Amino acid sequence: MIKDYVFGIIDGVAACFTANMSWSYLVTTFWFLIFIEFPRYYLLDIIAGIHRGLTWRSRHRKEALARRMLYLERPLVSILVPGKNEGPNIYGLLKSLHEQTYDNFEIIIVDDGSDDATPSICRDLLKSGRIHQYYRMAERGGKASAANYGLMHAKGKYVVHIDADSSLDRDAIERILIPFYLDRYVRGVGGCIKVRNMDDSMCTSMQALEYLRSIQIGRMVTDMLGIYHIISGAFGAFETQTLREIGGWDIGPGLDGDITQKIRKAGYKVRFAMDAICMTSVPVKWQALFKQRLRWSKSLVRFRIRKHRDILWSDKNFSFSNMISNLDSIFYDFIFNYVWVYYIITLIFAATDRLIDIMIVGWMIRLAFSITSFAVMQCVSERASSERRLFSLLLFHSLYMGYFMRIARLCGHTMELFFRSSYRDKWNPEKTSSVAQAEGL
Repeated sequence: MIKDYVFGIIDGVAACFTANMSWSYLVTTFWFLIFIEFPRYYLLDIIAGIHRGLTWRSRHRKEALARRMLYLERPLVSILVPGKNEGPNIYGLLKSLHEQTYDNFEIIIVDDGSDDATPSICRDLLKSGRIHQYYRMAERGGKASAANYGLMHAKGKYVVHIDADSSLDRDAIERILIPFYLDRYVRGVGGCIKVRNMDDSMCTSMQALEYLRSIQIGRMVTDMLGIYHIISGAFGAFETQTLREIGGWDIGPGLDGDITQKIRKAGYKVRFAMDAICMTSVPVKWQALFKQRLRWSKSLVRFRIRKHRDILWSDKNFSFSNMISNLDSIFYDFIFNYVWVYYIITLIFAATDRLIDIMIVGWMIRLAFSITSFAVMQCVSERASSERRLFSLLLFHSLYMGYFMRIARLCGHTMELFFRSSYRDKWNPEKTSSVAQAEGL
């Protein structure tokens, strides 16, 4: 069915070319798609999927050995859950934690100044033995502050940082620990985040498809290339001593990308565990999603371009893979967004009379590419059958990613680049943001 659909789209595109456009016109008109987007977001997806399939046997043997080493040592793991007003969400998280195949862990809840029933919920959970440590911050200090306070009390060899509104597959803790036993230089591992509330609205369904493509597939690509650059705050594992060595989490809206850069700059490796699955809830409404992505986009400018710019040339912190990792993010998530604006403006003025035809053909080409990428997703996903229904959303995916998300990123980047607006973001308390700005964090 998918194969017939793909060929039908290709035939339609080819017919449109024959009727209206030459191949040279195609290249000059769709240069942004052909030379910028296709190699990075489509071709590499296919290559990474093929690579994963070809290396399955050797990877399985290595992971089996690493799993045996993990269970022989059975290190204590500190599961750290910082957050504010997350009391009701903790029950679901605890249910998934107590069903884990790896069970040698302590659960540390850090309440960042909650003003709801969270304190009483957590005290009851502590009293019943369902959590092992609970700390309440009298005044809100921000997520970094809460996480660092929990890190001070962590007893485990590894810290697993989890958002309270998440839940884990039964083997997620085990799988996120395995990369530490595959390579002794690995000090941080990111889990694979997927959308739990994908059926709540069109908005959540589009995010489910986005997460599948940009996280499970996208980070599989960067991990394969050795340039993996963001351990998700929703589910990430770290060696405790390394976290303390680099000073823990810094204040800001992009804690996950920042901590990953700090680990890389310290000379250690980070890996992506694509089979360690964490399910999380995402914004249900478009307005909330737009605000979330504004915050994420601001963090790229604040951390990658300002704070960690030395990774591009500093003798002290320089490594080729770190430089490429940062450049990949800066170019594809920042610079090329502004190049896209130039591309759209020149396209409008250069081909005003054929603009509708060009938009239709461009959409059809992206649809054909997206279907190919979706086939890769189906091959590597552990829950392919339930995600197959996202296929119909490919009709709108290029509009979602190419316009809605790109505009959100452009707004966030511009606001941070010229106005440093992340320091006024209510996601962090004003006092901590003031300190962060004064110290250049």
